[in-house]
Amino acid sequence: MFQPDLSPVADSLAASSLVSALPLLTLFALLGGARWKAHWAGLASLAVAVAVAVFGYRMPGGLALLSASEGAAFGLFPIMWIVLAAIWVYQLTEVSGRFEDLRRAFGLISDDPRIQAIIIAFCFGGLLEALAGFGAPVAITGVMLMGLGFAPMRAAVTVLVANTAPVAFGAIAIPIITAGNLTKIPYTDIGAYAGRQTPLLALFVPLLLVALVDGRRGVRQTWPAALVCGAVFGLAQFVSSNYLSVELTDIVASLAGLVAAVLFLRVWRPQGGAGASADLRAQAEGGDAESAAGAPGSPADATGGPAAVPGRPGTRGAATTRALPVPGRAGREHPDAARIAMAFAPYLIIIVIFSVAKLVAPVKEFLASTDLKIAWPGLDGQVLTAAGKPLSATVYVFPWLSSPGTLLVLSGIVVALLYRVSPARAGREFAATAARLRWAMLTVAAVLALAYVMNLSGQTITIGTWIAGAGTAFAFLSPVLGWLGTAVTGSDTSANALFATLQQTAATKAGLDPTLLVAANTSGGVVGKMISPQNLTIAATAVGLMGREAELFRAAIRWSLLLLLALCLLVFLQSNVLAWMLP
Repeated sequence: MFQPDLSPVADSLAASSLVSALPLLTLFALLGGARWKAHWAGLASLAVAVAVAVFGYRMPGGLALLSASEGAAFGLFPIMWIVLAAIWVYQLTEVSGRFEDLRRAFGLISDDPRIQAIIIAFCFGGLLEALAGFGAPVAITGVMLMGLGFAPMRAAVTVLVANTAPVAFGAIAIPIITAGNLTKIPYTDIGAYAGRQTPLLALFVPLLLVALVDGRRGVRQTWPAALVCGAVFGLAQFVSSNYLSVELTDIVASLAGLVAAVLFLRVWRPQGGAGASADLRAQAEGGDAESAAGAPGSPADATGGPAAVPGRPGTRGAATTRALPVPGRAGREHPDAARIAMAFAPYLIIIVIFSVAKLVAPVKEFLASTDLKIAWPGLDGQVLTAAGKPLSATVYVFPWLSSPGTLLVLSGIVVALLYRVSPARAGREFAATAARLRWAMLTVAAVLALAYVMNLSGQTITIGTWIAGAGTAFAFLSPVLGWLGTAVTGSDTSANALFATLQQTAATKAGLDPTLLVAANTSGGVVGKMISPQNLTIAATAVGLMGREAELFRAAIRWSLLLLLALCLLVFLQSNVLAWMLP
């Protein structure tokens, strides 16, 4: 049996940590510096991780490869299964011709693209994060912004930055519940602490979004609406996490933020919307037009030429996505109430199905009972934790029915029936979507394989233990662990699975509040998700930028680091002078 040594290199924790960081440094250097395509960067970094595990940590080569295989399986199912299903549901709205009605319906709320970014990427994306998580919000809102005329790169960066504040309470608060299960701290306490950290992010994220969409002009002209939406979202997050329900926090916050934005826009309208719209159209039709190759709408052309792009007729292959006729559309610029209801129907169906699956106890218990637990052959029982305890990560859970991806497929079937899309047409769209995702699947499989090798060999815990040695200053560094864990795995839940217990132990040794640091791990993971290779690949695939993940990484990393620094300062102050903020 293999038991990792935390200091295998020269019996030095610092030296071992530096060696353990090589796979991550390789990944970020190849993505951000060398500009490799994400799947090649992921595979190269995986090779480095296996080499460090075998030669640095003396993990048997067979166990290292088996660890990688389990991680790859997890990357494909449930992670990429969710992405595939989410994009397929969007495709059904395209081929049915209903997405155009949805675009016009959002235009009835506001035709200002900066406001639309707040409503779709932040509020609606937050609702999807609450119900599904695991990449679905980025995939769905990314293609929605594309359909509204956003250039692919701008749409992708916008949804990546927007998918921050809701993450801690995503998928019905799974990250926080996971941390509570591991540390035995009541998850309601962890949620209450996190609910006094992430709302401050929520306050400023809408401002960042309008800055990304329209620069300083956008902030100057739309800041009242952005602040109202962010403030109400954050306040609702605080109230729900502390006094109502941790599980329902993001649902309450997203709906509250959306309602507040809609009501505020009835009494106030931003200036400059027409100019912002014109600029976005020019960018979408100009410099970024070539980046739309392979965007959702048709399979990318084998020769590399542009494929059909939602809302852009005339691109090669557009015939493959010809929309079905919509009753009552002819000659009508604005959809009536019935068409608006039909346009929003897919998302209402998703909300209903996920709410029943996650919130109705008998249904939730039944779905959980269908999960298949597979002891990974050759790996289970052969790896211990650094403390010498059995490792549960070697048991692969196959949630074939309870997975958000399966629930999205079920939603898609209902949508196809409602929109009268034939089974053959829906099947062709599903197959075409799977074909477009083939490189994204390889990327995510490689990154999750890397994460599993690092976790099971002891590399991740070595880095965490080294950082935790900072004593009371660890309060400042605490969010960095969550940020690192989510950046590597793409999941705040996984980051808590990696570091929640470590945060608790380090806090106890340093005389700090364990609940504060466990919550800080969750909050730190929130701002690490936007630079996760997994999330970058999902965003790139959704808007048709396959192979350009490195550009997305460079665009997102500055915001990730800025928000991380703000969180580090907040947690450090909450550990002393701002202790009054805590429960």
